This record gives sequence, structure tokens and C-alpha cells, in this order.
Amino acid sequence: MTEAVRFKGVSRHFGEVRAVDAVDMVVGEGEFFAMLGPSGSGKTTCLRLIAGFERPTAGQIDIFGESSANVPPYKRHVNTVFQDYALFPHLNVLDNVAYGLMIAGMGKRERHHLAEEALELVALPGYGSRKPSALSGGQRQRVALARALVNKPKVLLLDEPLGALDLKLREQMQEELKALQRQLGITFVFVTHDQGEALSMGDRVAVFNEGRIAQVGPPEEIYFRPQVPFVAEFVGSSNLFDPALMERLSGIAEYATVRPEAVRVHPNGSTQGHPAKVTSTSFLGTSSRVVMNLDGTRLTALLPKGADIPEPGATVIATWEAADLHIMNGAVVGAAGEAHNG
Repeated sequence: MTEAVRFKGVSRHFGEVRAVDAVDMVVGEGEFFAMLGPSGSGKTTCLRLIAGFERPTAGQIDIFGESSANVPPYKRHVNTVFQDYALFPHLNVLDNVAYGLMIAGMGKRERHHLAEEALELVALPGYGSRKPSALSGGQRQRVALARALVNKPKVLLLDEPLGALDLKLREQMQEELKALQRQLGITFVFVTHDQGEALSMGDRVAVFNEGRIAQVGPPEEIYFRPQVPFVAEFVGSSNLFDPALMERLSGIAEYATVRPEAVRVHPNGSTQGHPAKVTSTSFLGTSSRVVMNLDGTRLTALLPKGADIPEPGATVIATWEAADLHIMNGAVVGAAGEAHNG
């Protein structure tokens, strides 16, 4: 794999705050790489470090094999799409898209031609004469994307670019961004706090927590085989069993997870399994959520449409297939309660 970006022991401190703490990371050329995590986890700071808007406190960042230590932002082969789009309200769409080319000294005719090509790429042909105020949120997002792409970057950095869109438009733009990345073949580094967004778009996902990467891998691995409890709880919805409960259930004193969709709920006495008491139920449309108390631990099941839903207070039998129980061998909890690999 050709490396587009490599972090080597990179840290970024703001006073006593370790926003990024000794991160090692590789982003491959042509990869859609998603950085996922809660607010303050370090993902956006890593993006800004790649762009050159922040400088590392320690460590080194290589872009296509060359150190970026003394390379200013405008000389890096990267461009950034921000969440607020940062369009100039007094310029029309064409001049917004062509702005970077103008700063670089390109003639008006040539830069407008390239800007029109970029607008066609993002499905906005003929929109060049409009002002940003006349566009919808999704159209403004496309203009910001065209403005970044017109400079032909080797790496496109996207800082939660879909966060301001409504759900339906956000899902549409997810599909369009992924298709565009495949069409162009350039590296996308995408920051988000939305787990579904990262899993559906990323070729690989890096999950950040407290300035470090908790796990990095393909979406299926992140979802079904989390390495540490934080990833299991943050990515999607999961039932986390601590070693004490696991020892009582199976004799294996390790952290383990099972996804709610893998849990089955049976009437009490109808089968062998784990007795649990139903605490609440919720109708979700295509499924129903059943929350239970299993030996003092919260257990959630997602039951498909048409399944019998027990009443709150009922005692039921919870089961799951052995293959659906993922045991996190070596996952331990430190003094602060943060899980890591031992």
C-alpha cells in the first residue's frame, strides 16, 4: 500500500491538554479513511495537523513519503472542506470555486473553465452565476467540495462536512461522496462523530478516544470485533459484559460483547439460556428494542418486526449464538477506567 499520510508518534498539546497523544497512523493512497470519535477525542486536531493549520508538539507527519515539518499549508498537496463550508457571500458560485486558482495567479478564463468542470463533477452545472445565499445546504456543500477539488489535491480533508444537513440529505450526500471518491481515486480523510457515517463510507475507520486511536480497521472489524470496551460501546450499540459477569455466564473472565440484533428473547421456561427481567420496550418501526436486566447488567435486544414483545416486568430467557459473542482477549481497564490492550 502506497502511503498518502503517516503519523509517527505525533502529539499536539495545548498547555496541559493532550489533544493528540503519541498517535501512529497510516492512510493509504486512494483510501477513504474515516476518523471517528466523540467531541474532544483528537480527530479534528489530527486533520488540522495534516492540513498544516496546527504544528505537532512531538513526532512527524509524512505526506507521500516526505516530511511536512517545514511545509506551509498552501504548499501541501491537501485541501480541506469545512463543516461551515466557508463560502464568500459576496462572490458568485463560480468565483468561489475558482478562488484558490485566482490566488495562485491563474488567468480568469482558465480558472473559470476549471471551476465549471469542478461544478459539473459535483452535479452543479449552470450554477456558477448564483450567490451562495440562493443555494440550499446541500448545494452549498457541493460548492465547497468543488472549490477543494478544483485545486486537484492528492489528499482531500473533510471536517464533518455533512453535520449541518438534515438526515435525508445527509444520507444522499454520503452516497455521493463515496461515489465521487471512487471516481476520482484520490485519498479522502473524513472526520465525523457519526458512527453510521463512518461505517458506511470508510474503507477503514480509526476510532479516537482521549487523543489516542483506540482501534483502526475495516468497518466490519470495528463493528463486530471491537478490541476494547470503548469501541464496543461507542460504535453502534452493543452489550458489554465485564469479566465478572462473563465468568458467571461462561467461566471465561474476559470482557465480551454481543450486538443487540444477535440477542433473542424467549418466554420464561421455554428454552435454556440466561434469565433476565424486562425493564422497558420501545417501538422503532422496522424493529423493537427490549431492554433487560441480566444479573445486574443492562442487556438490549433488537427484535424484528412481527416478533412477540414481552411486557416490562416479565422474566424472559435471553440467548445468542456462540459465534455472536465476541471475547476481547487482553482488554483491561486502567486506573481511570479507560480500556486498552494489554
